[in-house]
Amino acid sequence: MQRSNKDIWVGLFVLIGAAALLFLALQSANLLSLNFQKTYAIKARFDNIGGLKPQTAIKSAGVVVGRVESISFDDKTYQASVTLALQSRYSFPKDSSLKILTSGLLGEQYIGIEAGADEKNLQPGDTITATQSAVVLENLISQFLYSKAAEGSSQQNNNSKK
Repeated sequence: MQRSNKDIWVGLFVLIGAAALLFLALQSANLLSLNFQKTYAIKARFDNIGGLKPQTAIKSAGVVVGRVESISFDDKTYQASVTLALQSRYSFPKDSSLKILTSGLLGEQYIGIEAGADEKNLQPGDTITATQSAVVLENLISQFLYSKAAEGSSQQNNNSKK
């Protein structure tokens, strides 16, 4: 009877430890966010969202002020429509702008919000039109290689004319 009681306690302890590890893994991967603060939803349209995902942080001055709620494709404008859930305690002017930024060179992406100067604040359901798309590293590399190739071919043409 005594051994069976210890086995139950050890099993319970292992189960709680596994649940804690699962919680930490989901929390660190931004797949789970426990936020009990009230939010309001606004929309934004981007030409290219790169690797942006739902639950991605929205930061202003380095402080998390909300999360990405959902991402969809608008087949009329051919843009990504992103729904943002901003915490109610933070209010931003209507002329605020959004940028998709990256933490470090190859880090995770987040949305940076820069406050504007309008006297009226964003209301639930508003759409932000001043957006800057994600910088895609592959596009930068291909532009660099293309410019170097064009530069090399123009030098080759100049040398062959001499």
